[in-house]
Amino acid sequence: MRPPDPGRYGRVITAGDSVERIVEWKDASLAERAETLCNAGVFCAPSADLARWLRDVRADNAGGEYYLTDIVALARQDGQRVIAVEAPFTELRGINTRAELAEAEAAVQQRLRAAAMAGGATLTDPGSVFLCADTVLGQDVTIGPSVVFGPGVRVAENVEIRAFSHLEGCTIGRDCVIGPFARLRPGTTLQRAVHIGNFVELKAAMLGDGSKANHLTYLGDTTVGSGTNIGAGTITCNYDGFAKHRTQIGDSVFIGSNSALIAPVTIGDRALVAAGSVVTADVMPDALAIARGRQVDRPGGAAAFRAANATKRKQR
Repeated sequence: MRPPDPGRYGRVITAGDSVERIVEWKDASLAERAETLCNAGVFCAPSADLARWLRDVRADNAGGEYYLTDIVALARQDGQRVIAVEAPFTELRGINTRAELAEAEAAVQQRLRAAAMAGGATLTDPGSVFLCADTVLGQDVTIGPSVVFGPGVRVAENVEIRAFSHLEGCTIGRDCVIGPFARLRPGTTLQRAVHIGNFVELKAAMLGDGSKANHLTYLGDTTVGSGTNIGAGTITCNYDGFAKHRTQIGDSVFIGSNSALIAPVTIGDRALVAAGSVVTADVMPDALAIARGRQVDRPGGAAAFRAANATKRKQR
């Protein structure tokens, strides 16, 4: 490899198309240090020969160290021809500092983004999207700015993932819309045409075809059927401080805004849960569940309250 800044890499000394030796920086002359072909540390050799050469490596050098690179000169002494395979620096660079780790990550991300776009995905701001080595993107996927993919994400065709979403360990079916500002955690599976909106978090959740959770919702350890709508502010209370419990929500269910579903609980098909409910028992199919305190209006009560407190305000 030929690094942009060769630094203290071992220098590969050649004669024609053969490698004569590799010289570590400490032992290299000024002329040898001027060589730009550097050792990346990868060697291939017949196992029997390699074992013999390794036994002959000595520490008689400026560093008092045993250099694996000395096997090149030992092979030449045995009459063997040694050749160098020149590889891109970004493929074989060394990483010794956090800054170098960041540079290596940037190079990997650039390659992953290019492969994703060549494979049929649209990245509207490629430089802000972070992919994983195992990310799978289907045809005609559109990814907005600042989307992060953790390990184990599979995305089917014609999916839109909007800005500032974070996904890991999840499977997304075709025609889904995700985000913006959505978080999909491990164990989540979305079937076809599911909509997950802003500030929605899913963990170990399965949503059936056409279901929606568009606003400010947490669904953990949850199974949702097809065609169900989860209202804004809904949460599944899946953890009691000791164990996780599962919530089952059927097909074509409507969960009103600001509902809390206390697991384990089952909501039957086509049921309707009124907004603001705290559901602690199973809801039968086609039932209307209202689990909230009854509203009480007292005529003139507000005026009486203000009058009663007026003297207190003056005393302050």
